[in-house]
Amino acid sequence: MAGLARYVAVRASLIIPTILILYTLVFIILRVIPGNPVEAVLGTRYVPPEVIKEEMHRLGLDKPLYVQYFDYLWRVLHGDFGESLVVRGRPIAADLKYRIPATIELVVAGFIVSVLLGIATGTAAAVRRGSRLDYAMRLYGIVTYTLFIPWVGALLILLFAVHLHWLPAGGRLSASVSLHRITGIYTLDALITGNWPAFLDALRHLVLPAFTLGLVLSGPYTRLVRANLSDVLQSDFIRAYRARGLREGKVLRYALRNALIPVVTYMGLQLAILLGGAVLTETTYSWPGLGSYLYERISLRDYPAIEGTVIVFAFIVSVISLIVDVIYAFIDPRIRY
Repeated sequence: MAGLARYVAVRASLIIPTILILYTLVFIILRVIPGNPVEAVLGTRYVPPEVIKEEMHRLGLDKPLYVQYFDYLWRVLHGDFGESLVVRGRPIAADLKYRIPATIELVVAGFIVSVLLGIATGTAAAVRRGSRLDYAMRLYGIVTYTLFIPWVGALLILLFAVHLHWLPAGGRLSASVSLHRITGIYTLDALITGNWPAFLDALRHLVLPAFTLGLVLSGPYTRLVRANLSDVLQSDFIRAYRARGLREGKVLRYALRNALIPVVTYMGLQLAILLGGAVLTETTYSWPGLGSYLYERISLRDYPAIEGTVIVFAFIVSVISLIVDVIYAFIDPRIRY
């Protein structure tokens, strides 16, 4: 346990340089790309020079770049993400606080869908290796990973929202449904308050975005589970289990537990892709999370909002990756830190 605690401490200390590197890259890119953020905010190219100069001074954009860099970083260290360039006086921290739970809810749901689909299809392919089902599942793993999220989302909206009227086309909650916000994760808030109509409504709004995100990202799990489970099923200890007369279902559970060890490692890497996919998913389904917020602010050249959102993204990915590494140590007893 002492070795694990030391490893966690070292990994936690690496979160800070990771965030600094990403913040530095975003800061440089925003300043290098052509265009004036004040003109983008005002929405017109024909702005008097004196107005632009005044706004640049008010926003601190006329300071030297190194001053802007360290000034914003210093404020972030004190929990201040600055104010939006678009809405004067609007704290960015308030926007992030409102939108983070929406992204967490979508990413967790999409993550669960992708893992369940990947394990189910990968297991089916490994058990029936060499059969038509195996070839079908392998094709599934290849095709799903090449799908474009907005295209898949548009098809699902057209089918389930427009034609069948089974599910809503976007948003998180119907206007006619009231919910007391506690955590900001609507399904969880509804369960805490016992508001079952709100829970069912929030779940209906979550189905299409989560399934879209999970479907597209389930392909790598399919291939990984199939490859590892196929190897494990041919190992000596599995032959020993079968020779002792264990039921095939129990043998498969033991084999699957060993085959999932590399999958757990991949889960940490997949979370970064999930957050990237959330940007496209949220914009497709009008989901008010960090992804859609980042997309809006990029189009408006809202420097502080973009930098703050990237910092939050980096922090979330780093923390989740650390948690996955700790879980990996408990799953595989051979791991020692």
